[in-house]
Amino acid sequence: MLADQQFLRIPGPSPIPPSVQLAMGKPMIGHRDQEAKSLIKQLKPRLNPIFGTKEDVLILTGSGTAALEMAVVNSVEPGDEVLVLVSGSFGDRFTKICQAYGIHVHRLDTKWGEAINPKDVKTYIQAHPNLKGVFATYCETSTGVLNPVKELAAVVRNHSDALIIVDGVSCVGAVPVEMDNWGIDILVTGSQKAFMLPAGLAFIAASERAWNRIEENNTPRFYLDLKRYRDNIKNDTTPFTPALSLLFGLEQVLRLLETEGLENVFARHRLMMQMTRSAFKAHHIELLTPDEAASPTVTAVKPTDFKAEAFRKILNEEFKVSIAGGQHQLKGEIFRIGHMGYCSPADVLQTISLIEIALIRIGKTVELGKGIEAAQKTYLA
Repeated sequence: MLADQQFLRIPGPSPIPPSVQLAMGKPMIGHRDQEAKSLIKQLKPRLNPIFGTKEDVLILTGSGTAALEMAVVNSVEPGDEVLVLVSGSFGDRFTKICQAYGIHVHRLDTKWGEAINPKDVKTYIQAHPNLKGVFATYCETSTGVLNPVKELAAVVRNHSDALIIVDGVSCVGAVPVEMDNWGIDILVTGSQKAFMLPAGLAFIAASERAWNRIEENNTPRFYLDLKRYRDNIKNDTTPFTPALSLLFGLEQVLRLLETEGLENVFARHRLMMQMTRSAFKAHHIELLTPDEAASPTVTAVKPTDFKAEAFRKILNEEFKVSIAGGQHQLKGEIFRIGHMGYCSPADVLQTISLIEIALIRIGKTVELGKGIEAAQKTYLA
């Protein structure tokens, strides 16, 4: 293989479009100069349709986890009762962030590979009337599950006074989200997934109801103080030094998304998911998640007659294709294929072709081209 060739098919960071790479190479500017203010001014309204909100989408220089912590520290206080909906590793991360701030955490766990059931949430919150917040993960990256956040938000809103706070890091920009219409109070995402950028930017928006709670929150915070970001964004700036090169890239990312059209972006991701899943079904290789809970951005596969890690190793060594392994209790049990952001059906067909060869290399009997054929038929359907 070519020494510098790499096919990145993990669920983040995702590949970066060449035009975005070029945009990030622009000469640096002063972050307090008018040119930077003009850049932020024109970026602001273009983020609203992706979040489905009329509220300001705030830009944070930091990872997605920084924004998750920002959501926690601004919305609830030490001693408050919250419910964390856990369907995988990143729901568990929300739990750990809350516990780090002395928040009283209730967990509602579901089997990894299954989506959170809104009926279970309704039952739980009715039994715990003092909840101040409910934390949910839209796409659980560790399992390839897309949780029904629209229905979850409706349950929380209809049966409690708790805020509904959503981690959308691995799917916002690739799936529909209507923050205002669905009643989501705080929504978070990051730059290195469907936004097709390197890690280093995070985005967060809050509802009017959430802002009322944030204003009353006395938890000490400095860099992660949402009020600072809100006050600064109104003046087309940020409270602390922004990652300007990433903002240059973000401008081009938004141009690409607008050119394709968000509905077409969402349809492309659904199609790539369906193509990937149909290929593994054709080879009778078990998928971790059922169709109704499957994420358009990442597919988790649970082999029963070959080793996931051995398969990943062959795929990387022979073809420089990187796919992700399992996390925590699924470590060594599954592998995960990312199909988000700068990824197309052509990329999926190439990946499936190489996967079929790697399966034969590790000794699994498969019919070459059967998965490709299934994916092609899905594409043509």
